Amino acid sequence: MNELLARAAPGRMRPRVLVPSDPRRPREAPAGTEAVVVGGGIAGVGAATVLAERGVRVTLVEAAPTLGGRLGAWPHTLPDGTEQVVEHGFHAFFRHYYTWRALLRRVDPELSFLRPVGGYPVISREWPPEDLTGLPGAPPLNLIRLFARSPSLGLGDLLGSDQGMAAQLLAYDRDATTAAFDTTPAADFLRDLRMSDRAQAMLFEAFARSFFARPGALSAAELIAMFHFYFLGNPEGIGFDAPDTDHLTCIWAPFAAHLQRHGAELLTHHRVSAITPVDGHFWQVEIDAAPTLRTRHLVLATDPGALRDLVAASPDARDAAPRLARKAAGIEIAPPFAVTRLWLDRDVAPDRATFNAVSREPTLDSVTVYSRLEAPSAEWAARTGGSVVELHSYACDAPDVDAATARMRAELAALWPETADAQVVHLQQRMQATAPAFPPGSAGTRPAVTGDARGVRIAGDHVETPYLTGLMERAAVTGVLAANDILDEVGAAPEEIRGVPQRGLLAGMRWRRRAAPEPAPPR
Repeated sequence: MNELLARAAPGRMRPRVLVPSDPRRPREAPAGTEAVVVGGGIAGVGAATVLAERGVRVTLVEAAPTLGGRLGAWPHTLPDGTEQVVEHGFHAFFRHYYTWRALLRRVDPELSFLRPVGGYPVISREWPPEDLTGLPGAPPLNLIRLFARSPSLGLGDLLGSDQGMAAQLLAYDRDATTAAFDTTPAADFLRDLRMSDRAQAMLFEAFARSFFARPGALSAAELIAMFHFYFLGNPEGIGFDAPDTDHLTCIWAPFAAHLQRHGAELLTHHRVSAITPVDGHFWQVEIDAAPTLRTRHLVLATDPGALRDLVAASPDARDAAPRLARKAAGIEIAPPFAVTRLWLDRDVAPDRATFNAVSREPTLDSVTVYSRLEAPSAEWAARTGGSVVELHSYACDAPDVDAATARMRAELAALWPETADAQVVHLQQRMQATAPAFPPGSAGTRPAVTGDARGVRIAGDHVETPYLTGLMERAAVTGVLAANDILDEVGAAPEEIRGVPQRGLLAGMRWRRRAAPEPAPPR
């Protein structure tokens, strides 16, 4: 027990330096170094920012009219003439997103546009809300506090659980966890925990769904890894912030200006149609309606489907880089996610939280009250007496976006009855499949940042990384790793990368799975 407590000491939960800088190397890249970055989301902007700041001549090519990828935003005019900016959906800026926050400090050193969202309740028709915030950062204290206060976890759950399986949540180790659980569906792992149905629904299933997959289609190894990253191995606790205004204003317009100040060229609204190896160590980048680019250093930071399509459309690249071609062809995309933003003629109940995860609804996975989150929506609501509410389905099986919106509205009315008679003044709805899937058996099959094609680096939240990361932070880390590989090739120092502890509290210990009880003999 003393050893266990020592390993749980707060000092063990400090952020780790995963990639140190190297003061022996020059910070600036040699004059004349250039790079092409394809994709202007978090990963692409992260790579371009580090490279441009080091003196690399960067050209960033993005198919959309604006930067941002799945965090992108664009102007929109409401029927009453109000100018607003809408996004692809709510994103939580967790406080242990060290790399993403370090990038954001380039455009706002104090991160003054971020503010705490407050609680993180999981809501349900069947049970009272479950709030996951305000827990200690270090295990096992966070688990003890959760059991002590949770309405969904009781002594029966603790005693009745398969403690060997439950210990796996505390024993995350990249190699061991992957070997033991990669081929197991997360749904099977959750079933084998033997928690009550309520605990599974309110604490585990809602968490699993936030990775754009239903538990049956998510690898248990990925679930355990993400549980460590967001909960058990997170020095900051489950706390997050969100921008107090739209993403275009506070993130992407400032990043565009920052990149241009450092000499980067931004080609938005330009699609890369093919890449071709030329002259041994160079790549030719073919762009619709723009001159072809030629580069020694290519970063592909597209969404996973776009990477698969780009490599498929580049026969010479497939021949020259068979490993990249094989991995790109095997990329799996998560089911579509649907996002519907509603401008309603009335407010929701005053006790509704700003952000709410939703459990056990067929379609609706989260609800965000934007008029309590960001200034433009709050101003519209104050002027009209209405509210702005966003509904999100992370793995949507509706046949189209209209059906998804109708289902989510009906489910919201069952959860929040005051919305049943609310009139929709305006709505924006989107349904697209651009998120990565992490199905059982997929470890080792995804593209890596480096090593799959000479001169090509891959970045994005679908990429296999040497460090434990998730969602936006995985995109940011892979972008910086891609930039670091280029800097290393030209002799410049790497950008420092920090992260959470990479192994669980009980990693290395052996835990036996409890045998299922023998059935009673027939009488």
